[in-house]
Amino acid sequence: MSKGGRRAHAALSVLAAGTLVLTGCSKGGSHSGDNRKQDQENAKRQQASIKFGGAADSRGPAPAVPGARNGGTISVPNRDSLAHLDPAQIYVSNESQVAQLFHRGLTGYKATSNDGSRHEVVGDLATDAGTTTDGGKTWKYTLKDGIKFEDGSPITSKDVRQTFERLFAPFINTGPAYIQQWLADTPGADYRKLLPDGPYKGKHLPDSVLRTPDEKTVVFHFRTAHPDLPYALGLVGYSIVSRKGDTKEKYDRKPLVTGPYKIQSFKSGKSMVLVKNPQWDPKTDPLRHQYVDRFDITFNQQYEDSTKALIADSGGDRTSVSFQNSVDAGNLAKVLGDPKMKSRTVRGYQPFVGQMNINLSHPAMKDKKVREAIAYALPVSAFQRAYGGADAMELPGGLIGPTVSGYDPGFDPWGRKKKPAGDPDKARKLLQEAGKVGMKLTFGYINSQEGQSYSTAMAAGLKRAGFDVQRQEIPAESYYDQVGKIKNNYDIFNTNWAADWPSASTVIGPLYDGRTIADGASNYSQINDPKVNSEIDRINGITDPVKAAAEWEKLDKYLVKDVINVVPTGYFKQVQIAGSGIGGLAYDDVIAGIDPRRLYVK
Repeated sequence: MSKGGRRAHAALSVLAAGTLVLTGCSKGGSHSGDNRKQDQENAKRQQASIKFGGAADSRGPAPAVPGARNGGTISVPNRDSLAHLDPAQIYVSNESQVAQLFHRGLTGYKATSNDGSRHEVVGDLATDAGTTTDGGKTWKYTLKDGIKFEDGSPITSKDVRQTFERLFAPFINTGPAYIQQWLADTPGADYRKLLPDGPYKGKHLPDSVLRTPDEKTVVFHFRTAHPDLPYALGLVGYSIVSRKGDTKEKYDRKPLVTGPYKIQSFKSGKSMVLVKNPQWDPKTDPLRHQYVDRFDITFNQQYEDSTKALIADSGGDRTSVSFQNSVDAGNLAKVLGDPKMKSRTVRGYQPFVGQMNINLSHPAMKDKKVREAIAYALPVSAFQRAYGGADAMELPGGLIGPTVSGYDPGFDPWGRKKKPAGDPDKARKLLQEAGKVGMKLTFGYINSQEGQSYSTAMAAGLKRAGFDVQRQEIPAESYYDQVGKIKNNYDIFNTNWAADWPSASTVIGPLYDGRTIADGASNYSQINDPKVNSEIDRINGITDPVKAAAEWEKLDKYLVKDVINVVPTGYFKQVQIAGSGIGGLAYDDVIAGIDPRRLYVK
């Protein structure tokens, strides 16, 4: 995940809560018993294993949404515009969510319940989720009949080959990098050496890596087992690109799409219009519907503004729903406390986990007692309050959050759930033992409302423990660029990360593998622990997801409790509302928001 990919950057584009609710209580806001019970149920269901479906599961059409009707226009107020339309460049959450309507890949996540709570990975453009006979080193896919691009051209294995070979080209630099690294058997950016120019100068991946023996068949070959391939192929970033229509950089403005909707117009920063794609055949698609005639998306709509309009529910706002915008923090209690809002409200955990990075490249941070003092002193309740309180965020224990297998709700090594405001006395004692009372601690923070709020309170807590805290503001637009540099001035700084699928392999590996340390990489704390590196390799080779989850859990606890390169700061949640004229409303756990594929106008 270069620069944190969709996961880190989405913390800027998706999670900002708008108006702040700051309270004196440690839990930071409302949290009724009913809401707490629903959160627990959401967490339990999101950790359920997702199986790989066969041919029968992968056939279209998608199961009908109860009560669905055809026709109508849905207006979509979103805050952030789309930076990319080329699927290979898509990784941030707001882009991935809307792209569910117009891009398709070899596999996809099929909701097997109407509330978006249960899923299986099935074949999307492929006939099934994939077959392997050697534990995940070799995967075979067969393309369905009748699949086409929006221009009517058939999708063949040549397009699949083009899709994956172009990922190695230098201009593809913001999408996921899992499969490229697996094909090259190389972590980090060195994977590009396998095909430095992509397919654009006549060279191709060898058949020993990617084989397309006929128009319908695609075979991936890896040196080491990758049992997670069907999950990875379900990312929008691996959606299929047309070989003949590939315009390289220009494809990012006008891609040939494969889903039920096509892009009629896109004005960056202003608007986007999606209309029905007549070349899409529902018989080939087990995931999506085409109930709505048109989606009118407008950008630069702030959370507070869209929330107020949807609460009012008048005129055109009755058939309005935001894919991206959550209920802003200032209206959260009002929405959750109003029984009349319940039928048009959805909520769930997001896969994001906040974490305060401790920069291990700085000499002063190499002292374990200093790191322990930071862990005890840090008031994580300030982070929770900044994002809207307990209805917007759960107090954390480990790095594996509630949406990922291996999550342990009882893990709390620093007493965060008992003392969310921190334990400055214990922290000061550790600093005294280390002879470091009064040591300077440079705290880099993002210059958003949330960053200003939590960094001020956290700095105060660290000062009470005996640190000389120097806060340094970092512009939001360059935040991850700055903290992602090997040589940066910050001793501590917060980042937010989420699993790309419900496995800790997409958390522990990208963030804590010491072999990936580089400018722009996601190992923000610059940890290079031999035990962690070897365990990542070992656990990635475990084909049983239940056994793998148990091992990731052990490694998570080792990192948090023994290495202490990061301190977890929060598990994010989300509440969204829609107009009363919107049907098919569901919070999809994999999308981590409203599922746009099942919506209809009542």
